[in-house]
Amino acid sequence: MKKIIVAALAASTVAGAGFAQGLDICVEGAYPPFSFTTEDGAVEGFDIDIANALCNEMGVECEMVKTDWDGIIPALLEDKCDAIIASMSITEERKQVIDFSEKYYQTPAVFIAEEGRFADDSAETLADAVVGVQRGTIHQDFMEGEYPDVELRLYAAQDDAYLDLTAGRIDAIMADSIAMDEGFLKTEAGEGYAMIGEGYSIPQYHGDGAGIGVRQEDTELRDNFTAAIAAIRASGQYDEIASEYFDFNIYGGS
Repeated sequence: MKKIIVAALAASTVAGAGFAQGLDICVEGAYPPFSFTTEDGAVEGFDIDIANALCNEMGVECEMVKTDWDGIIPALLEDKCDAIIASMSITEERKQVIDFSEKYYQTPAVFIAEEGRFADDSAETLADAVVGVQRGTIHQDFMEGEYPDVELRLYAAQDDAYLDLTAGRIDAIMADSIAMDEGFLKTEAGEGYAMIGEGYSIPQYHGDGAGIGVRQEDTELRDNFTAAIAAIRASGQYDEIASEYFDFNIYGGS
């Protein structure tokens, strides 16, 4: 009964908040299956569907603003959008600059490489490897902290790292396990490649899951996104959206 009451209160808080104007949401459009750009230029994916569901729950019109990852936090701070919904992990470093809702999903990070290329993902095994990571991500922080002697190659977009991996210009990639599984390993380009090791979810680097980024002064908006996440989870809408992309619990532990 307690869970039902909390869910009902969360839903009523969101519905009652209201916004006089719509919201512009910064999204990336280059991180399948969470967000990707279709041939006709539309942005789709799990992040986009969640964004639309949350905006609907909050009773506001939202417009998706496609933004390069490198510039997505500056865009928020410069009022080019009102929130970031782009699989951005909640980390202490980022919380010095922006604020976050509670998480809306959480998945581990992992290495991928040509199948059989590496016996494991130890620092000794990867000592002579060149590893690709997307610039400005938790994965860059992880590599610099845990694999300081491994040569890194930084990319503006995850797809660029895949291209260099298949071309032999890098030896491995460190990134989100689900993004790489769905966006690369299960595609034709990913044939012959595999994950190495068990994956990583270290709070120091990987934070507390992916949340919705807002400006630090926008505490009401932050709280309404958190309440909207609780509401769509309680109603079952979250699971309906997630089931279109994943066959496991993408939300992670409570």
